[in-house]
Amino acid sequence: MNKRDAPSAGEPVIHLTRDEAQAIGSGTHGDPFSVLGIHPCDKGFLARTFIPDAAEVTAFTLDGKEAGKLEPGFAPGLFEGKLKLRKKQQLKYRASNSGGEWTIVDPYCFGPVLGPIDDYYIGEGSHLRLFDKMGAHPLHHEGVDGTHFAVWAPHARRVSVVGDFNVWDGRRHAMRRRVDTGIWEIFLPGVSAGQAYKFEIIGAAGKSLPLKADPFARRAELRPQTASIVTPRIDHEWGDKAHREHWSSVEARRQPMTIYEVHPGSWRRNEDGNFLSWDQLADDLIPYCVEMGFTHIEFMPVSEHPYDPSWGYQTTGLYAPSARFGEPEGFARFVDGAHRVGISVLIDWVPAHFPVDPHGLIRFDGTALYEHEDPRQGFHPDWNTAIYNFGRKEVLSYLINNALYWAEEFHVDGLRVDAVASMLYLDYSRKDGEWIPNKDGGRENLEAVHFLREMNKAVYGSHNGIVTVAEESTSWPKVSAPVHEDGLGFGFKWNMGFMNDTLDYFSREPVHRKHHHDAITFGLVYAFSENFLLPLSHDEVVHGKGSLINKMTGDEWQQRATLRVLFTYMFSYPGAKLLFMGGEFGQRREWSESRELDWSLLAYPEHQGIKKLVQDLNGIYRREGSLHGACFKPDGFEWIDCHDSPQSVISFLRTAKGDRGYEAELLGRIETKAGKVTRLDVVAKGEFWGEGTYTRNAPKGRFPLAIAFTLADGKDAADTIPPQGSRGWLPGYMR
Repeated sequence: MNKRDAPSAGEPVIHLTRDEAQAIGSGTHGDPFSVLGIHPCDKGFLARTFIPDAAEVTAFTLDGKEAGKLEPGFAPGLFEGKLKLRKKQQLKYRASNSGGEWTIVDPYCFGPVLGPIDDYYIGEGSHLRLFDKMGAHPLHHEGVDGTHFAVWAPHARRVSVVGDFNVWDGRRHAMRRRVDTGIWEIFLPGVSAGQAYKFEIIGAAGKSLPLKADPFARRAELRPQTASIVTPRIDHEWGDKAHREHWSSVEARRQPMTIYEVHPGSWRRNEDGNFLSWDQLADDLIPYCVEMGFTHIEFMPVSEHPYDPSWGYQTTGLYAPSARFGEPEGFARFVDGAHRVGISVLIDWVPAHFPVDPHGLIRFDGTALYEHEDPRQGFHPDWNTAIYNFGRKEVLSYLINNALYWAEEFHVDGLRVDAVASMLYLDYSRKDGEWIPNKDGGRENLEAVHFLREMNKAVYGSHNGIVTVAEESTSWPKVSAPVHEDGLGFGFKWNMGFMNDTLDYFSREPVHRKHHHDAITFGLVYAFSENFLLPLSHDEVVHGKGSLINKMTGDEWQQRATLRVLFTYMFSYPGAKLLFMGGEFGQRREWSESRELDWSLLAYPEHQGIKKLVQDLNGIYRREGSLHGACFKPDGFEWIDCHDSPQSVISFLRTAKGDRGYEAELLGRIETKAGKVTRLDVVAKGEFWGEGTYTRNAPKGRFPLAIAFTLADGKDAADTIPPQGSRGWLPGYMR
């Protein structure tokens, strides 16, 4: 075939030159579907296949009818021949050599799985179900069971999927390129769930890259192995309908939110020192949080990551729950179990940066694909990581889809977004000359701002009841304001000022505190400018900072007393609460990811006392509407005295003032006898917040309140039920 006879992209090659054949044999051909498979030829059909190590190959239809014997081609392992077929169809080949024979279903006889609608929305950057399209998905396609693979690598010359199913030989399963989107795809018959795979990519320069893990992989091998694993959708029968309906029907800012922050690898360990599985964690952690009165569990990143001391913040598998704790279904069971007892689950989410491990996203197709090419934009000097290119719609789609995936697939109740400040500022942790200004000459990362807004719009728009929390350490305005009000759209923001100022104050000797009185009063100046969450987080108990109790001043008795004061102060302070594991019982040693918490301390009454205090504070905070019902509004806070610095005393009043009552649907029942009203009841079904005469011990959320008018003879049971006594629907009530 000379150059004039060369086919256009996608057009089948009927007659191969030696160069074409050798390109197939060496795995460098960029369009294998134009060469391999079944093609019309001379009013019939021709089949061509590449099967290394085969000496003879015969083609069959899928129902076992022999279609023709194939002859060796110009390259070892390449076979072709005309078929005795009247219509184009899928083929399987019986291959043999001196060692025996085997059967292969030809993947190049199958059409694409992705369609033009996918291309359109992917090209537009608006596809919100990419996790159902990209990666590896077992499915039934054109009458055959197998797995569909898809990966984005627009600058690659060739992409193959490799695994045990093809002896990790990239020549065997080169993929089809979708020119409009830069996505490569292939359907591999017979490949099933549980099989390991990677992508073998020849970059734009013609150089083979390190084997790449799947960016959309739902499961990965346990470190130090790095392959992705074919995994179907989660097969779990959820029992959390009531939990999800509750949070969909209430305003999260009016509900108590007390969060227990957990590193799943070091909360507890097995007796042999290994990690607990998700099921083991569920057996211990969920009852513990119920006992302690926490409303939420927040996990440090659970996505797959290669290095234990990174705590998950350098993730190489955003879509895969870490194999350290078992299969993805285990995490689903954990979330479901927590929901069934009324506990919400948040996860730490890391869209700011990613590690430079060669099997990960770095220079994925030989170019700066997910990251910026210029290190002044694409490299983070503090963490030795790459920074996502938020200006690429494909990268935004990848990240936004990931946020939606955790909510969709695992029912998580919220995302704590890590390192937001590092995204917002182009000069974050950089010196002059080490960063590139935005189009207006400023330091604001406008592309990151756009990403965060779009992410929050997508998450809140798709999943009622979910919350997003920003770890943002600067004074960037309107972090927790809606996007339509020029905010970033987060539900809550970490109050880093509260954490730093408060810990600094409580670390000082009492005699010196009068000189630092503003450390505990200044925060109330801005306390209502955002929906603040008060964190005493993992960041404060590592890297030589010491444990929470050891930050307190004085001897051991004074430290325990001061820690109790700190907790009491935090739970009375406006805002949601977060406490890192171990702090609740006064862990003495600095936290380490390599060992479990020092649970033996609970044998001592001093530490049991701290634990009991946190338990009681959680209970009071949850019961008293004045402490949570209006904690994001200045109407719910009033100073009594903020100036008593000589005594180091402050006093304030927490109320639900201006934010008390019900948003209610009224249900009624009326009875008459002889033309007279003998009974009139009203039931208010709605959301309670604040505090009233009969609501001091009201449960959180929505519940009915019955109000009975004494119009009957007093014998009816409803006449004897006080308002606070009605906790369920009375039979007979009509909407």
